[in-house]
Amino acid sequence: MLSRLSHGLARIEEIAAASLAAAVTVLILLNIAFRAAGSPLYWISELAIYAMIWMTFLIASAVLKHRQGIAVTLLSDALPGRPRRWLALFVDALVVGFALLMLWLCWRWYQPLALWRAGFDIQTFQGQTFNFIYAENTSTLGIKKFWVWLIMPLFAVSLTLHGITNLWQALRAPAEEAGP
Repeated sequence: MLSRLSHGLARIEEIAAASLAAAVTVLILLNIAFRAAGSPLYWISELAIYAMIWMTFLIASAVLKHRQGIAVTLLSDALPGRPRRWLALFVDALVVGFALLMLWLCWRWYQPLALWRAGFDIQTFQGQTFNFIYAENTSTLGIKKFWVWLIMPLFAVSLTLHGITNLWQALRAPAEEAGP
């Protein structure tokens, strides 16, 4: 069940990242055309930057799910069976640890319970917490930045799911016979 959920989420992330990559390309070309015509639209650049940020986080989560991240494998390649398995488990546990830490930091950053206690009143929330995450606007788009930054907690949730799934699968995999 958890594995299917992780696989499905990774597929959605891959499709969304590919769509955002296409959108970034179109936005940059559109920006070039408007600048060449002497009427630059500055919000296009900002939107392209935010689309690229979202694309990066989405594909990073999917890449870590498939264990396809860039890695230096000198140590793992040199190790025999059992130590190699322990190293792989350690790496999976580090990914889960990082994901959980990021999830906790995002929870502290967004402070959803404090926002709820303030009745979703941004002014009251800011007065009680001195947290201005919900008040800051983007430079040219005019939307609240917390919408753009929402990729961080989404990434943390996704990476936690993928990391736990990978760790669970690695723990359930039969141990290699080779090695001490």
